[in-house]
Amino acid sequence: MYALTLNPGQLDLATLRQVNLNPVKLSLAEEARAAIEASVETVDAVIRDGRTVYGINTGFGLLANTRIDNAELELLQRSIVLSHAAGTGTMMEDSTVRLLMVLKINSLARGFSGIRLSVIEALIQLLNAEVYPCVPQKGSVGASGDLAPLAHMSTVLLGEGEVTYKGERLSGAEGLKIAGLDPITLGPKEGLALLNGTQASTAFALQGLFAAEDRFATAVICGGLSVEAALGSRKPFDARIHEARGHQCQIDVAAAYRSLLDHSEIEDSHRNCEAVQDPYSLRCQPQVMGACLEQIRNAARTLLTEANAVSDNPLVFTDIGDILSGGNFHAEPVAMAADNLALALAEIGSLSERRMALLIDSNLSKLPPFLVENGGLNSGFMIAQVTSAALTSENKSLAHPGSVDSLPTSANQEDHVSMATYAARRLSDMADNVGGILAVELLAACQGIDFRAPLHSSEALEQAKGLLREAVPFYDQDRYFAPDIEAAKQLICQGIYNRFMPTELLPSIG
Repeated sequence: MYALTLNPGQLDLATLRQVNLNPVKLSLAEEARAAIEASVETVDAVIRDGRTVYGINTGFGLLANTRIDNAELELLQRSIVLSHAAGTGTMMEDSTVRLLMVLKINSLARGFSGIRLSVIEALIQLLNAEVYPCVPQKGSVGASGDLAPLAHMSTVLLGEGEVTYKGERLSGAEGLKIAGLDPITLGPKEGLALLNGTQASTAFALQGLFAAEDRFATAVICGGLSVEAALGSRKPFDARIHEARGHQCQIDVAAAYRSLLDHSEIEDSHRNCEAVQDPYSLRCQPQVMGACLEQIRNAARTLLTEANAVSDNPLVFTDIGDILSGGNFHAEPVAMAADNLALALAEIGSLSERRMALLIDSNLSKLPPFLVENGGLNSGFMIAQVTSAALTSENKSLAHPGSVDSLPTSANQEDHVSMATYAARRLSDMADNVGGILAVELLAACQGIDFRAPLHSSEALEQAKGLLREAVPFYDQDRYFAPDIEAAKQLICQGIYNRFMPTELLPSIG
């Protein structure tokens, strides 16, 4: 259980990574309470003064000009939650819902939403009890926020909907009992505050970011191993080359490769070889992976800002009692960040597949054909490369940007939307594909280095190879191959190779 004291608006990426990985015990910092209570008082003043304010005593969307009587305000907030819980498809993983809930609590607790402390505390109580609302993955267009996913989260507070608890699916009413809660009656604006926001899109995108970082770290390791296996040159990683161009991410990646490759017997064995230039998949790794790192770092900055943002509507400004309607629920920044992560994932996989293809080509690598002895009788890594190619091709289609699409909703009141939820959700499939691609290269590169025995690689790369060899032995003859790929993929998906990266390289790891 990960203990977290929440100071609203001050989450960092390392904390969010831990929330993604582990159940959380969250408590709200005492100093957050005053702002929350002040925002509720501002909403109450609207009702007392008889003013008409969107989201408090009006309808929603195209019905914003319809005034609702005070006697029906409670029903108004309940109705919006139930009617908007219209998602479909496979349910989100508990880890996604956990992130979503922490992000929503963080936003509401900043004191711009006009929602009572007791409602926020009820969400915290569900989270801490590991009672996770069942939230369908599909049904949000990422503006007016993630309405359907957040509505499904909120139905549980009313004793409706469904939850998962310890792997079991239960009714929302049963979930409340487990958490020690009674159904909540929502006050003015509270239903809308719960539903408006980008927390579903941001949760998916953060998971995509963490996976992209893990895949990036493994890809750098695989790239170093492949350089060794193919007797590649060190010259392309010389700091002077990258400083001359000036891109900081390229400079940082080249330094990581130099550190990994330093002090290698394999390098010493071919220091005076006649090869002039390596293929681009080896030689241009700092340039390509540097560009991927640039996208990862940019996305990380955007998503960290969004994780701490207030993205519901309208917003309550307590200093002079203003309640302002705007568009902070529009998830375009998240959509574009997710699209850039998709580009990075696609290119990480593409470069890895090309390195692996180089290794099985004996004309280029000077290794046994398909990385196995007695070729012909043994097919070795022949079809593993086909699998890698299939996954790489699939990612090309998945990399198509989601943010360029828009379909009007709510009778054209909401006439431009971000499609951020899909843009972020598809990152999971892409990261899974890249995990498979890198698994194949990891197996192939370690196989190639084993063929260079008795020479050893650098200490770091030998350690990286050793982690694989604990799970997968040398491929001495044809055997059932799929379990080898799966074992390597599990190491990658666990982020086990992150430890070899400089702490400052990747945003949420350092």
